Amino acid sequence: MEFKRARKPEHVAQRRRTILETACAMLRERSVADISLRELSDRVGLAKSNVLRYFDSREAIFLEVLDEEWGAWLDEVEGALAPASDPVEVATTIATSLHRRRLMCELICGMAGVLERNISVDFARVFKRRATSHTDRLADLVRARVPVLDEPAARHFAKAVLVMTAGLWPHANPADAMAQVMREMGAPPPDEMFRVGLTEGLVTHLAGLVARA
Repeated sequence: MEFKRARKPEHVAQRRRTILETACAMLRERSVADISLRELSDRVGLAKSNVLRYFDSREAIFLEVLDEEWGAWLDEVEGALAPASDPVEVATTIATSLHRRRLMCELICGMAGVLERNISVDFARVFKRRATSHTDRLADLVRARVPVLDEPAARHFAKAVLVMTAGLWPHANPADAMAQVMREMGAPPPDEMFRVGLTEGLVTHLAGLVARA
């Protein structure tokens, strides 16, 4: 498919949407690290230089996808959390919802180490404000269900959700050789290890913050 350069604002918005949707589709097939800007451009039907008219870089595209996924995930969490919940229920609900969102887990895993390394200062400011807003929203959702937590503790937990997800996610997607060895050793399926590990980690972390409070 060939595209002419978009000039009207609505055409620019549509072009950006096409690029983001294509990036999402590719992420469902493979990891961020395996997707080059050239491959993404080819899939969209644009030259790399034309894609860069709409986004700073390959990394900026995936951070935009993360921003949208993050907001959608928080909407889901807000609907899933009961008005009055104990810490175990809150942490379990958050872990379960993240486990279902493989795309978001993949992007969180690559956020600090890869995606934030090749963006402009202007875009970094925009993304950091959005990320902080998302973190604050999760902290507010948790604090509303676990009122014993003060604001710093709730924000600490919200940040820990990201750190634990980023740390555990690579183990949910081992290379073929490692997956074979794990099966030979009788280890649980990697995806199940991720779900259990994230749940146990978040439950323990939130319970500790409650006990300290």
